[in-house]
Amino acid sequence: MPHPVIAKGNVAVITGGASGIGFAAAMAFARAGMKVCIADVDESGLAEAATKLSSIAGAANVMASVADVSRIESVTELERAVGAHFGGTDLLMNNAGIQPGSTLFGEPDNWHRIIGVNMWGIINGTRIFAPNMMARGKAGLIINTGSKQGITTPPGDPAYNVSKAGVKAFTEALQHELRSTRDCHITAHLLIPGFVFTGLTAKGRTEKPASAWTPEQTVEFMIARLEAGDFYILCPDNDVPRALDEKRMLWAAGDIVENRPPLSRWHPDYADAFARFVKGE
Repeated sequence: MPHPVIAKGNVAVITGGASGIGFAAAMAFARAGMKVCIADVDESGLAEAATKLSSIAGAANVMASVADVSRIESVTELERAVGAHFGGTDLLMNNAGIQPGSTLFGEPDNWHRIIGVNMWGIINGTRIFAPNMMARGKAGLIINTGSKQGITTPPGDPAYNVSKAGVKAFTEALQHELRSTRDCHITAHLLIPGFVFTGLTAKGRTEKPASAWTPEQTVEFMIARLEAGDFYILCPDNDVPRALDEKRMLWAAGDIVENRPPLSRWHPDYADAFARFVKGE
């Protein structure tokens, strides 16, 4: 039995909905009988995705909108259009994200774009949609797509890590705000995917690596954990046990508590110590 918000007749809005996790979520919501709006910057991808969704939900229950989530005026227009078309939003999935790669002293425009989409996109989506969702007085969900990289912060892609760390902090603050607001029936949730084979992560590969999950697996897990009431929806990987993810996160906190060098868990000088920590020695 899915979460009660994922129900026939309710409205789901998914950014980054033309492909990957976003499209898989839109398909799952459509199969549950929801009315679905997918938003994306990829106009041709949107049209193809909308056609597939319409075959499940019917064209009257599907809306596709070109939107750049990094621009607040674009998100404002999206929210207005959804309200006009479907009457309001019950489930908002702030999922749009990019990962073109970054270096610490690389092009500032690249940094601005990554943080603009990955972090400001979620801030914009929440700030524009949430007030009207709350005002309806109904139960609702806001799901923000983060990343393990925003928690374990491996070296190599600092702009992406910064953006996803911001998503984690923002979503935690959001849930605290929602639960502290009288008569509010909206809850926030942080989706933390692992290695998922999408256009974002394919990097030229045409076949899914054995270690990766599919977008559909990720969404199936997400829906199950929403039903269970999880705030942190930490997805496993095929080749990385959840226990190892947890140890990396605990070690990261230990860098601060024990005053170790930043990112010590990724440094060769601490490899043996981290290996012992993982084993519980």
